[in-house]
Amino acid sequence: MPHRPVRNPMDVVVYFFILGVLARLVRSDLRLPGALYETLSIYLLLAIGLKGGLEMARQPVAGLVPQIAAVLALGVLVPLVAFPVLRRLGRFNAYDAGALAAHYGSVSVVTFAVGVAYLADRGIAYDPHLPLFVALLEAPGIVVGVLLAHLATAHRADLGPATREVLLGKSVLLLVGGLAIGWIAGPQRIGEIEALFFGLFKGVLALFLVELGLVVGDRLRDLRRASAFLVGFGVLMPVVAGTAGVLTGVAIGLTPGGAALLGTLAGSASYIAAPAAVRIALPQANPALALTAALGVTFPFNITLGIPLYLATAQYLEAYTR
Repeated sequence: MPHRPVRNPMDVVVYFFILGVLARLVRSDLRLPGALYETLSIYLLLAIGLKGGLEMARQPVAGLVPQIAAVLALGVLVPLVAFPVLRRLGRFNAYDAGALAAHYGSVSVVTFAVGVAYLADRGIAYDPHLPLFVALLEAPGIVVGVLLAHLATAHRADLGPATREVLLGKSVLLLVGGLAIGWIAGPQRIGEIEALFFGLFKGVLALFLVELGLVVGDRLRDLRRASAFLVGFGVLMPVVAGTAGVLTGVAIGLTPGGAALLGTLAGSASYIAAPAAVRIALPQANPALALTAALGVTFPFNITLGIPLYLATAQYLEAYTR
């Protein structure tokens, strides 16, 4: 019998993340220039938005209204669950609990990008409008997390600036802008820039993950000082929220690949949009707690174990309900 190579369950881009972590652990001077990191993040946000807008141009958007409503409800539910858990079991003050709930209520675009690459590597299709859900899920969780903290402390004055920061911040603006451009331009005119934004996507993502690996390597010291509860929360919350995302995806009729990506979004934690908004709305919160949990625990968990788990759950549910 011919030898069949064993497929490595980890996507190749994850190795670039591991490279960055190892570089920091051995105290290498490897570092991406700040301007390049900013450029790569802009590229990824625009590319994801363009892809979603392009696919939206191929189908009627009106039929997506029930799915959009369910996804927005999911975005509100995650911080509503996280906040009381952090307050009662973790015994965090209202500001820190609100900040953590905001980070976990929002989503990680890079985790979504790794999920897309993971599915593509396995030839698994997904619903083409999933990038629309990325844009929709950026803001609600942050607003709810901030609102919960202010309601618990009877302060509401900073909600307006925080909401503006979320809705007009770089990540939401680029995602929504990319969606609009892809939708308006359509497949014919997008072809002129397809090689740049779609052909190079995985390579750019790999470079971006090197820098994230370096950042996580820097934060490992914070992880050692973090409480066992925070580390456990950083692993268990994605599993709970990710499972809820998969179940929601199945309930609204997504394909297994689409349900897995919705689970990936629900189980992820923001470390781009949320920190900027929380810094304005909850200056009393300790920013190291949320960033350590989101970037030092949840992000590595999701790109190594979480995404395969969400996909396996979606595929099992499809087979069970068939």
